[in-house]
Amino acid sequence: MDKEAESLPPGTVIKRHRLSTRVWHWVNFVTLIVMFMSGLMIFNAHPRLYWGQYGANPDPAWLEIGQRNGEGYLRIGEASVDTTGVLGVWTNDQGQRQAWAFPGWITIPSGYSLAEGRRWHLAFAWILGFGLLFYMLWSLANRHIARDLHIRKREWRPSHIWRDIRAHAKLRFDTGEPGTYNILQKFSYIGVIFIALPLMVLTGLTMSPQMDAGWGFLLDLFGGRQSARSIHFITCWALVAFFFVHIAMVILAGPLNELRSIITGRYRLPDRGETEERA
Repeated sequence: MDKEAESLPPGTVIKRHRLSTRVWHWVNFVTLIVMFMSGLMIFNAHPRLYWGQYGANPDPAWLEIGQRNGEGYLRIGEASVDTTGVLGVWTNDQGQRQAWAFPGWITIPSGYSLAEGRRWHLAFAWILGFGLLFYMLWSLANRHIARDLHIRKREWRPSHIWRDIRAHAKLRFDTGEPGTYNILQKFSYIGVIFIALPLMVLTGLTMSPQMDAGWGFLLDLFGGRQSARSIHFITCWALVAFFFVHIAMVILAGPLNELRSIITGRYRLPDRGETEERA
């Protein structure tokens, strides 16, 4: 990020995102969608989640999606809600009622096939894992992490964080140095790059019997294969939540300018008055 942007007038076009960031962003966009949809198909094979080493139908599950007397339900702990038509029991495009956890329109493949779901999921897992590793190493080499994601001492001040939270609540997104990430963006991106995505990779590896044989410490780290599966599922939905918040922020901050910056790298410094009007 160019520090000279601080002195540039509104309307100036600067270079905001490096090529490596843009390529990784769009590769991840496709990869995570495929992994999410194929992961839901894998979940459909056993729509129950457990904590610990073991999990089977007779064992108590903390989350379950199923059907009872033709009605779909989602149960978390002791709480259960009717999900007929959405989860558990739904109607396909041929008008046939199906009793899978997640409907075919959101899974890969759309027809039930655990084998195909696994093939899609594992194929794109290689892209996710090695893409993340390459991006981390490249970002260290080109100082993207040090320049753009590093949280400076003054940004840790509660008053600075609170000011940014208030600015976001009022839809004023450009309160920091022009063209740089604000503190909430840094928290989000650091959380995704260094916590959520590595957690998805490691818990995914923990569910592999072959990996458990070689890297048994993973089972101890996550408290068992079923705990790893639960963490994998929870982290997946946290990433889905991040995706929708990210899209909302892009729309509110000016979709054309934001979209152009993540495609071409070029970003137009907004007029402060624009953000005031949005508030």
